[in-house]
Amino acid sequence: MTLPLRPVSTVGALADALRSRVLSGEIPPGTTLPEQEIAASYGVARPTVREALARLVHEGLLRRERHRSAYVPEVTLSDLEDLMYVRRPLEDLMAGALAGRRVPGAQAALDRMAALPADAPWSEAVAEHMALHEALIEAVGSPRLERLYGALAAETRLGLVRLRAVYKDRDVLVDEHRELLDAIANGPAEAARAAVAAHLSHSWGGD
Repeated sequence: MTLPLRPVSTVGALADALRSRVLSGEIPPGTTLPEQEIAASYGVARPTVREALARLVHEGLLRRERHRSAYVPEVTLSDLEDLMYVRRPLEDLMAGALAGRRVPGAQAALDRMAALPADAPWSEAVAEHMALHEALIEAVGSPRLERLYGALAAETRLGLVRLRAVYKDRDVLVDEHRELLDAIANGPAEAARAAVAAHLSHSWGGD
């Protein structure tokens, strides 16, 4: 049975377009997004722009201060170090819990990442990268672990924009994640934890 397609609102379409540009790095950190300019660029009304920007602010991909335009926040190296300081123990818990198991959702995200065309926007790699790690966290079965990890999602996604310069060859990104999933599936727990720690340290520029 074919399900009917759900129409995409103008607000949703604009939010999707801006989200893709932010996560591809096309709109770099520190850039402001004045409502009037966006309205003129996309040929939409300012209330539509305001609502689309509000969605991205809610997602944490933009910030907005009173009486100022929304802007893309900067994720500094110091921010990344602190983000990894908090993420590492969460990923360590995940690795220990999943050692010896395959996670179909994570494998599916990896397959989608591998299937991306060479000219696909970086935002699509970011989406699959996040989907892979989130599938691993969800597979643990701990709602509290999911909530803690989810609280870091926006900063993690913005941080992944920086990895575009590290992974100019996306096959390397795919290979690293394939090795990571293999290490978790093969176990034992100590080896799975070590693989996750090494992956985070390498991909995020840790020691």
